[in-house]
Amino acid sequence: MTALLALLVTGGFAAAIAVAHAGAAGPMLCLGVLVLVAVSAVLLARLARLGGHRSWRDRSLSLLAPLAFGAVAIALWEVLVIGLAVPLVLLPAPSVIAVRTVSAAGLLAGDFTQTFLRAVLVGYAIGNAAGFGLALLVDRSPFLRQGLLPVANLASALPVIGIAPVAVMWFGFDWPSKAAVVALMTFFPMLVHALAGLGAAGALERDLLRSYAATPVQALLMLRLPAALPLIFTALKVNAPLALIGAIVAEFFGSPTQGMGFRITTEAAKLALDLVWAEILVAAVAGAAFYGLVALAERVATFWHPSARA
Repeated sequence: MTALLALLVTGGFAAAIAVAHAGAAGPMLCLGVLVLVAVSAVLLARLARLGGHRSWRDRSLSLLAPLAFGAVAIALWEVLVIGLAVPLVLLPAPSVIAVRTVSAAGLLAGDFTQTFLRAVLVGYAIGNAAGFGLALLVDRSPFLRQGLLPVANLASALPVIGIAPVAVMWFGFDWPSKAAVVALMTFFPMLVHALAGLGAAGALERDLLRSYAATPVQALLMLRLPAALPLIFTALKVNAPLALIGAIVAEFFGSPTQGMGFRITTEAAKLALDLVWAEILVAAVAGAAFYGLVALAERVATFWHPSARA
């Protein structure tokens, strides 16, 4: 039954897209789209009940629901934009965005290198490392906890649109200024989560290590740091999309002739919305892949934790 519904939805949306591109949109097409949406809802509900979390096969089946939902959303987007003749400057169709992405692959690759591989990764590494290192110091010093945490909290509240121009004046128009913005944005979440994680170890476990005359370094490596890993990875996952957003926004306020944020602002001014959406597509895929890699590393590093086993 599920396979039959999938074939019906696939064929129905293919026919609707063909009719919309042929310029034959009308009441019948609208009615057909409504029927397809209803059938798609039934299909998605059935797919959501497939799979589980005990085997790789079940986990693979559990991916069908989000993949099908994305495919239905893109097909509906295509039908509505083409059928309703939405202007390109308002919202381009997915097919237009795909064609533009392929034709401008070299340009998009250069922007990706400038923004993600340079600014995002460098700033992400610096911000998280600095936040974790300071958390280790603050954890050992009540004075630093009382003195530095309010300052760090104040720094986290600074808006990106206020930081970016200052960073450009300090570090120049190239990627180091964007990496500095990313480092500042990712610093505080890591500091807060790492501090909370370092205090997550239970009192019984701490007493056991003290009874064995464990040094503070041994207690950190054997107990407190492993107990803090779930919260540390939470900060890493929060910072993954945050770093990309910060780098793109920072490029709005001064950038060389490359970068995702630079391309979005310049092409939006030219009303080249297909290229703008192509940049958004690249940013979305990069951000999702980055988050997925961090989540995969979390599964590998914290396989022993009850949250991972659940």
